Amino acid sequence: MSPHLTPRHARHAAAAVLAAVAAVALTACQEGKTNGAGAPSAAASQGAASGNASGGTAGSSQGTGGAGSGGQPTAARSAASADNSSDRCTAASMRLRLGAPDAGAGNIRYPLVFTNNGKQTCTLRGFPGVSLLARDAQTIGKPATREQGAGGPVRLAPGASAHAVLHTINEGLKGSGCWKSADLVQAYPPGSKEAMTAHTSGLRVCGDEFSVTAVAPGTSG
Repeated sequence: MSPHLTPRHARHAAAAVLAAVAAVALTACQEGKTNGAGAPSAAASQGAASGNASGGTAGSSQGTGGAGSGGQPTAARSAASADNSSDRCTAASMRLRLGAPDAGAGNIRYPLVFTNNGKQTCTLRGFPGVSLLARDAQTIGKPATREQGAGGPVRLAPGASAHAVLHTINEGLKGSGCWKSADLVQAYPPGSKEAMTAHTSGLRVCGDEFSVTAVAPGTSG
């Protein structure tokens, strides 16, 4: 025979059932939140890792350096001799060209010729800052280092020329290989913050040997 429930006992039983239902619902809700939070966290971690890898690749690519991004133009400019003389030749008053190579005994030398294109006599003193560029103006390798002594001042009348000598070596003499061939030579005359460029075909630095002499009179050694 079933026991008879009083109203008070019925209320207690109903409350117990509601509490059990609420506990089950709360547990399910918490599990759902935990699972939901865990999945985005894993996705975010994968996305962050992918982004870091992509950023590192982009950074490495940019680090190879264009004329405006790798700091090389600044390095080439700072490699030029300082000259604050009032009569110094400026980039705006000169013309630049690269002469034919002179090869011998494993060395290759190119005269880099500065011509006074202005109407007044001016002076060049010391080393130009020189770097190599690709057709799209991306920097190739490193700026030229200085070779030999600083020399003396070179006076250039209108139409007269002076030259510096670019030096590298033949492929295979040193184990570091060769840079890609340059399309342009960029030069900062001594004391100038403005660059000049000259076209070249086939100038390629090998063995990481790339240097420049101070300016001297004439168009070649």
